[in-house]
Amino acid sequence: MKTYDYLIVGSGLFGATFAHLAQQQGKRCLVVERRPHTGGNIWCRDVDGIHVHHYGAHIFHTSNREVWDFVNRLVPFNRYTNSPLANYHGRLFNLPFNMNTFHQMWGVTTPQQATDIIRQQRAEMEGITPQNLEQQAISLVGRDIYETLIKEYTEKQWGRPCTQLPPFIIRRLPVRLVYDNNYFTDSYQGIPIGGYNQLTDALLQDIPVRTGVDFIRERGELQQLASHILFTGAIDEYFDYRLGKLQWRTVRFEHERLDTANYQGNAVVNYTSAEEPFTRIIEHKHFEHFGDEVYRLPFTVISREYPMEWESGMEPYYPVNDEANNRLAADYAQLAEAETNVSFGGRLAEYRYYDMAPIIEKAMTLYHQLNP
Repeated sequence: MKTYDYLIVGSGLFGATFAHLAQQQGKRCLVVERRPHTGGNIWCRDVDGIHVHHYGAHIFHTSNREVWDFVNRLVPFNRYTNSPLANYHGRLFNLPFNMNTFHQMWGVTTPQQATDIIRQQRAEMEGITPQNLEQQAISLVGRDIYETLIKEYTEKQWGRPCTQLPPFIIRRLPVRLVYDNNYFTDSYQGIPIGGYNQLTDALLQDIPVRTGVDFIRERGELQQLASHILFTGAIDEYFDYRLGKLQWRTVRFEHERLDTANYQGNAVVNYTSAEEPFTRIIEHKHFEHFGDEVYRLPFTVISREYPMEWESGMEPYYPVNDEANNRLAADYAQLAEAETNVSFGGRLAEYRYYDMAPIIEKAMTLYHQLNP
């Protein structure tokens, strides 16, 4: 008789959602977490009332009503709408690409004018099958937008020239011929009131959690505790890298408290020029403070994001989904399928980048598959 029905390795959104569903059905769960806190990358650090997204900005968005109702039953969400800006050598452009962007780029005022320019610039790729990201981007939105808002930003993000990146990284680029700066088209969008720790705490309420525990080092003891293991860590690490290491991009964050109430007037500003080594600046206050409420606190906290190559000991963020890495990930997935009483799920275990809502959906699906 095992002590627990489930040992959940990792207290990020996938593991915490799975544990919550299991606990609601009377299952005995234990969550172990390598970090000193729960929540994975959605963990927030409280700086005198500002909830700093310590591992990068997270904006919850979904059109799945079941998922939206699920999270709002746990904690109410605010009305935050993601409307990022792009700064290119001091010029500001609205994102995503919409009529405001095209007016800022070319001075056009009508959808037809914007369409004509984009069509004219796309013509240089007519009859050519894109062989790299640069060609793919130009074939979608033309050279002006590519060179101003995509090229240097993408090269910072991936650490490689766009001519050396595969075209599938940019399968499509939405062109919206309306004056709408809402980045997402989902029906629901917002931030948990009080920060994401409120959501994690609600998911893990009444569930035993051990932080500072490295499953890989202590698996001999830990795997004896439960009938089934859910592993949400890096899949190659689980198998001791026996087939080789998967490649990742990671991010170094530079957090700074400033003695000003309002630094950039927006939560997210991308820096698309190569002259800045960071890709964007996040001003966390704007996720939860709106209008004049921003000035209630006389200080602010910003975070600069510096993409870099991942090395052992760093936090993996973005999978390098080229042909070689995807093939290696598929080989690891086959090893995972052969495991007995172990399930794998989440960004690290599946070697795929996920937004938050799809992670919750996948955790729900897996739980119901294991408990029909």
